[in-house]
Amino acid sequence: MRVWLDGRLQEVETARIDPRDRGFTLGDGLFETVRIARGDPQRFDRHLARLRRGADLLGIAVPVSDAELRGAVADLCAAEGMADAVLRITLTQGPAARGLLPPPQPAPTLLLSVAPVPPPLPPAQLIVARDTRRNELSPLSRVKSLNYLDNVLARREAERRGGNEAVLLNSVGRVAETSIANLFLVRNGQLVTPPVAEGALPGVLRAAILEAQEVIEQPVEVADLLAADEIVLSNSLGLRPVVSLERLPVGDGQPGPFCAALARRLSPTAE
Repeated sequence: MRVWLDGRLQEVETARIDPRDRGFTLGDGLFETVRIARGDPQRFDRHLARLRRGADLLGIAVPVSDAELRGAVADLCAAEGMADAVLRITLTQGPAARGLLPPPQPAPTLLLSVAPVPPPLPPAQLIVARDTRRNELSPLSRVKSLNYLDNVLARREAERRGGNEAVLLNSVGRVAETSIANLFLVRNGQLVTPPVAEGALPGVLRAAILEAQEVIEQPVEVADLLAADEIVLSNSLGLRPVVSLERLPVGDGQPGPFCAALARRLSPTAE
């Protein structure tokens, strides 16, 4: 297996990241997950735009142009013989001495890796996370930061309580998103999703859905989820229906028709 690290393809067994890298020591970095279909990174311009917005926020200089990054992805996919894959882009501030401030002349680390496309996840059985919350007031809620431990804690809690995905509430107890996805609910034929200001990550597929059809962006309470006719999750790997929340059925407890219809509407570029 090969990865693309700091400008060249390398065998994963010999690729080396400096132990002083701030992505490892402080979580000072970002990542993007991109679906590659038939050799084409889906909605890649949107992913790169979000990566660069996050890099600007963290003060990380992206060391290559968008065109060079596209070429690196193509080279990596060719080397691994993968026309359909999941791409992970990881960007960090690079190595530095101890302390919170980055070095005056940082050398960012840029890592690309690909993996086979996983099988579709089963319908989601949601629990509402109690152990942690999403901080909608933090600028980090708008970027794909390497600091993902709130999401990890929420997902572990879901598993412990008999679910397979967790709803993250924000600091005032309203719905933000789930541990790995944006959230949409259907009620009386209307599609509703929490605004980014509520702590929802500005997801790439979320933005495509907002463009594809009318969506109401408004604060969402847990009670709204419990009263929904259907709940749909979205991330860069696609759409996922929800069948239960806190062990109560959503709708009739089966994947609803809206999720399938939306997937068809987004085809062939749906991630």
